[in-house]
Amino acid sequence: MQILDTSAFINEYHTDEPTASVPQVHEELEGEHAFRFDAEEGAGMHIHIPSEDTVERINRAAAETGDADELSETDLLLVAAAFELDGTLVTDDYAMQNVADKLNVTVQVIAQDGITEQREWEFQCQGCGRTYDDDLDRCRVCGSDLQRKNPS
Repeated sequence: MQILDTSAFINEYHTDEPTASVPQVHEELEGEHAFRFDAEEGAGMHIHIPSEDTVERINRAAAETGDADELSETDLLLVAAAFELDGTLVTDDYAMQNVADKLNVTVQVIAQDGITEQREWEFQCQGCGRTYDDDLDRCRVCGSDLQRKNPS
């Protein structure tokens, strides 16, 4: 089963496999893209609502990779749906791909190259340069803002 992100409808993604999505994807779409969602649903696309426990597990994984602030509620629900349904997540979103990879969820990209490696981001203080594994509100040393940084 393929779990369709918003980008699948925007890029007119087609598959012969069974499909699923979450209701929040429809809310992100406008015009003809929303009609594509409606047509897919009319053709049998499963609308899935993941359990709160699974969404919390996805939140924890996103926090571990450093992608939590990059993911919307819709993104989290889509990864959760793919996890629960043992499906393939269809998305071009790099943060979603990174979290999916951590959870061993298969990803199909649409219009862009997919990720080549899983990353666990670091957070660097903009004042003193100290790095943290966790996304804190402020640096514990000098109080400056932190910025997400590629660890490699």
